Amino acid sequence: MKNKVIWILRLIAAAILAQTLFFKFSGAPESVAIFETLGVEPYGRIASGIFELIAVVLLVIPGQEALGALLGSGIMAGAIGSHLVVLGIEVESDGGLLFALALVTFVCCTTVLIVRREHLPIIGKLLFASEI
Repeated sequence: MKNKVIWILRLIAAAILAQTLFFKFSGAPESVAIFETLGVEPYGRIASGIFELIAVVLLVIPGQEALGALLGSGIMAGAIGSHLVVLGIEVESDGGLLFALALVTFVCCTTVLIVRREHLPIIGKLLFASEI
């Protein structure tokens, strides 16, 4: 049962991250506006898309999901922080949808990361070491 739940969380996070890639890589006006507001257009938008693509791939490869979840959690922490500090909860009249999707993705990735932490390389294991 636990494995099925983890697979569902992995797929939810991967699906949310993947659906944003089109907007980032195509230069959609909404995406451009967000990254212009953050002051990192176009390089931040493209780099964000590349890292999100890597996270998607890692999330769906068995045995690599912890790395994908670690990357996805970090990306979403940045997105959530950007919403709270610069962008606001509602962006481009979306009713807070992007913020909500970032929260859902963060929770999914963080849960996968905690449950699958034994799959992390040694550096990742240090983050979760109980002796430290």
